[in-house]
Amino acid sequence: MTKSHFKFIDLFAGIGGFHQAMTLYGGECVFASEIDPECKKQYEKQFKIKVHGDINDCLNDIPPFDVLCAGFPCQTFSKAGNQEGFEDELKGQLFFRIIDILKKHKECKFIILENVRNLADQKEFWNVIQTELRALDFFITQDPIIRSPSDFGIPQNRERVYILGIKKSLRDQEKLKNGWIHTEDLNLKQFEKRCKPGDAFKILDLGNPENSKYAISKEQEQIIKIWEEFKMNVTPHQQIGAPIWLDYFGINIDDEEEFRKKCSYYQQRVKAKKKHLNDPILSKRIDEDGYILEDTPEWKKNFIDKNRNLYLAKRSLIDNWYFNHFDLLTKKIYRKFEWNCGPEYTPFNNCIIQFRQSGIRIKRPDSFPSLVAIVNTPIIWDEKLELFRSITVREAANLQSFRANFNFICDKHISFKQLGNSVNVKVIKIIAKQLFNLAIENWEDK
Repeated sequence: MTKSHFKFIDLFAGIGGFHQAMTLYGGECVFASEIDPECKKQYEKQFKIKVHGDINDCLNDIPPFDVLCAGFPCQTFSKAGNQEGFEDELKGQLFFRIIDILKKHKECKFIILENVRNLADQKEFWNVIQTELRALDFFITQDPIIRSPSDFGIPQNRERVYILGIKKSLRDQEKLKNGWIHTEDLNLKQFEKRCKPGDAFKILDLGNPENSKYAISKEQEQIIKIWEEFKMNVTPHQQIGAPIWLDYFGINIDDEEEFRKKCSYYQQRVKAKKKHLNDPILSKRIDEDGYILEDTPEWKKNFIDKNRNLYLAKRSLIDNWYFNHFDLLTKKIYRKFEWNCGPEYTPFNNCIIQFRQSGIRIKRPDSFPSLVAIVNTPIIWDEKLELFRSITVREAANLQSFRANFNFICDKHISFKQLGNSVNVKVIKIIAKQLFNLAIENWEDK
C-alpha cells in the first residue's frame, strides 16, 4: 500500500501508540480522547493536538473520519481484574460508546481495536463484539487475531487480541467473499520472525552513564546472588517442573502430616468469588474478610509435592544454603524462585530478571516479559557499567516500537505505566497495512 491521506480518530488514546502507527501511512488524527490527565499531557506535548477527556462527554465533538482506532479499556476482561466484561458498569460499557460513534459516523471505513489476550477466551463477550459491529455493515475478523511483538522479531512477549473491520462496500470482493475477515486474508506470516537468544539485549543502551540511576538496590543485588548460588549448587542441571517456593520445602519439619497441614495441602483459604456469593450454602462459609476454605486443587498439590521432594533429596545442601542467608530469605517477596531458562545453567548475568510480589523470576534472553501497567520492570546486567539495573524508559519504549524522538515528560514510574498500557506501534502498523490492503484501490477517495 502506498502512503495516502486519511483521517483517523484515536479513542482511549493513552500516549499515542495508534497515533504513531497511523501517521506512518499518511493518516491525520482529527480527534483523540483520553481520560488520564498525565497521558493527555504527554499526548498533547508530543503530537501538538488537543486531547478530549472522557469519551462519554465528547461524543458530539467528533468530526468525520475514515479509521477508528481504539485500545478500549481491558481491565474488565483481564486476568488481573475481576473479569466482569460488559457487566462492569463503567469500563465494561465503554465498548458501546464505540458502537454509538460508528452509528453516527457511517463514513467510517475501517476499525482497528486492541484488547487483552483473555478477551479471546470469553466467547460471550467476543460474540457481542462481533454481532454489534457486523450489524453496522462491517466485515469483521471471524476469529480473534492474537499476536505478540515477539511474533514479528520484537523482543517482547505480549499477546494481544486485535479486532478488525472493513466497510462491506469498500472491500475488494476478490479478497473477501463470505462476510468475514480471516487470519489468512491478512497474510501476516510474511512479517513473522522468531526471536533468538540474545535478541532481547539488542534494544538496550549498554554503558550509558545516565543509566546508572536505574541500578537496583544492594539488597536486590544480594538476593540475585543468593538464588544464583542455589541454582548453581543445588539444581545446576535440574528442572523440577514447577517454581521453587521455600514455603513448600518444609524446612526443619520431619513429620509429613505436620508438613502437609502447615502448607494447607488439604484445604486453602482463598478470596471468595462470584460463584461462592451466588451459592446459598457456600455464601454462609465466607468469613468477615471475604475468604472461604476450598479443597486444594490437584495442580497445587503436585506443585507442593515437587518442592518437598526436592528438599528431601537435597536437604543438607539446601539447609546449609538457607540458614547462611536466613535474614533475606525470610522476607516474603524473596521466597519464590522461577527458572525459565531451560535445563542448562546460564549465569544470571546473561538472563532477564524480574522481581515479582512473591519472588524472583529468571528468563532466557530471547525476549522480555510483557510490559505491564504496574511497576514490575525487567532487570538486566549492564556489562559496560558492571551493575544490575532495570531497563530504562527509553529501552521500554523500544520494546513498544515507539519512535526514537518520542520525548517522555513524566517521571519514570508514570512513563513505565503509560508504556505498559500502550499498543505496540510496529504490530499496529503491520496489521493496519494488511487490513487496508483488503480494500478496493483508492479507498481514501470514497
